Amino acid sequence: MRSRYHEVYESWENDPEAFWAEAARDIDWVKPWDKVFDAEAGVYGRWFPGAECNTCFNAVDRHVAGGRAGQLALIHDSPITGTQKKFTYAELLAEVTALAAVLQDQGVEKGERVIIYMPMVPEAVFAMLACARIGAVHSVVFGGFAARELATRLDDATPKLIISASCGIEPGRVVAYKPLLDGAIELARHKPSACIVLQREQLTCDLIPGRDVDYAETVKAAKAAGREVPCVPVAATDPLYVLYTSGTTGQPKGVVRDNGGHMVALKWSMENEYGVKPGEVFWAASDVGWVVGHSYIVYAPLLHGCTTILFEGKPVGTPDAGTFWRVISEHGVVALFTAPTAFRAIKGQDPKGTFVPKYDLSKFRTLFLAGERADPETIKWAERNLNVPVIDHWWQTETGGPISQNPVGLGQLPVKYGSPGVPMPGYDVQILDDAGHPVERGTLGNVVVKLPLPPGCLPTLWNADERFREAYLIEFPGYYKTADAGYIDDENYLFIMARTDDIINVAGHRLSTGGMEEVLAEHPDVAECAVIGIADAMKGQVPCGFVVLNAGVSRDAAEIEKEVVALVRDRIGPVAAFRIVVAIKRLPKTRSGKILRATMQKIADREEWKMPATIDDPAILDEIKAVLNARGIGV
Repeated sequence: MRSRYHEVYESWENDPEAFWAEAARDIDWVKPWDKVFDAEAGVYGRWFPGAECNTCFNAVDRHVAGGRAGQLALIHDSPITGTQKKFTYAELLAEVTALAAVLQDQGVEKGERVIIYMPMVPEAVFAMLACARIGAVHSVVFGGFAARELATRLDDATPKLIISASCGIEPGRVVAYKPLLDGAIELARHKPSACIVLQREQLTCDLIPGRDVDYAETVKAAKAAGREVPCVPVAATDPLYVLYTSGTTGQPKGVVRDNGGHMVALKWSMENEYGVKPGEVFWAASDVGWVVGHSYIVYAPLLHGCTTILFEGKPVGTPDAGTFWRVISEHGVVALFTAPTAFRAIKGQDPKGTFVPKYDLSKFRTLFLAGERADPETIKWAERNLNVPVIDHWWQTETGGPISQNPVGLGQLPVKYGSPGVPMPGYDVQILDDAGHPVERGTLGNVVVKLPLPPGCLPTLWNADERFREAYLIEFPGYYKTADAGYIDDENYLFIMARTDDIINVAGHRLSTGGMEEVLAEHPDVAECAVIGIADAMKGQVPCGFVVLNAGVSRDAAEIEKEVVALVRDRIGPVAAFRIVVAIKRLPKTRSGKILRATMQKIADREEWKMPATIDDPAILDEIKAVLNARGIGV
């Protein structure tokens, strides 16, 4: 089909307010807006001021009333516990309503905050929707976060109560949440009035009398009493949630998401950007603690009337590199959204894709990748083995949805490897130099978005308007600073090359670590890689490459390292001064799959560093330090 992208983008450019007013017709409003956009409100303007709505009603109640009561809304698939649970829209409504009644009994009122500190269980989804139902503001903190990190979020969000669980389950280990929760409350200045705790059979915990409430008991009682909890109307500009950006230390940065604009943007994205129809099965293999989990496990699929999958597992090891294909086959998934890291892990364990043909993937249409730069080799591996379009796309916690994509729903455009596609309606993406001047096409610079940001983007940071201005708006007046570096080509495709922090300066040449990683990934023995810049007395900085080799590679690592160096020098040239490559067992990552390049760089440069709160396995940093020290780096 011919793509309608250009005419749709043009229609937004010509009249943004008419465009978003039309998109807003897909949402049920309690009261219509006074204006589509008020440029004088808030920090840079607000969408749909004067309107009233309820996100839970749009995600659940209206589907029950509109003929989807018996359709599956949520599938919880947990290879870690060997269990599955399925909920229709009617069953989802019953669970959410009962928990909303419990929240009201605990005194939670409209506008008050509730922290959700949960593993990947259905109750985490119920909790988010129950908060939305009564107009409370939820803040999901990734389950298993350290006590001090949770405490900083308690002090910033000042929640009325916390919803948590006795434990989380990782491959090969059970993580006790209750000691972390109790420790955080002890450390925090702000004390919540109550904690609702879900007891999991893998590890139960003692409840503190007078503070802790048993989730199952109280929800069961609310159901038995037939409690009705109507959806509470809130202003479209009221906050739905606060999400603290990953890796935060010290004063956390709480990204605010409003109710009205968020629903409009996400509902529009499901069909137009992801090409998914109501009633189909959509799977975002992420965590509810991250923005992808908020937007595309919970809100977007349910707003659109889809079936969504909540997966408690890993791409490899639960039990093998075929687990993704099993989930797709078993549940009839039409589109999967995950991080490139997940596919690099699968490719590393199963380089030839031998697991893929074991499953029926006949309903599967599209793979979407985001969260880290998708290197061309990983995309080509997925294309070859899955035989479906592989769509890289780019967005941020702050935007809540794609800035740039290849819009499958509007008709797919040609794929350009290394590019997450073209700007989506709502985004006027530009490239500026450090002084704020536009650069020529194809020139690396700062990626910015012309204000105002579209519906669904953060209007500000939680209780920190000035910090929001300083972090995002002041450096390039009239623009939102993404803190990413990249370029736009002659056909308006965007190429994101690195975070601006990851652009290294080698003897006066600004070089992208992402461009080097792309070359490293081309080596047939390399499963994953990362490049950092390390301090050099002569050149200022020089690149240092880390490579994780494919499973089953028996060749001498030193030989592979030499070949990788030659490859980079051939592709990028001597200007890169690329001489150091280190083969390692694994890369340090956050639990969402982002590689911790900044921490690796601090270790190499012997700078002071703190253990990142979001790290998946702290032991990996010791491994990195030992390997670097053996080469005389960071000693």
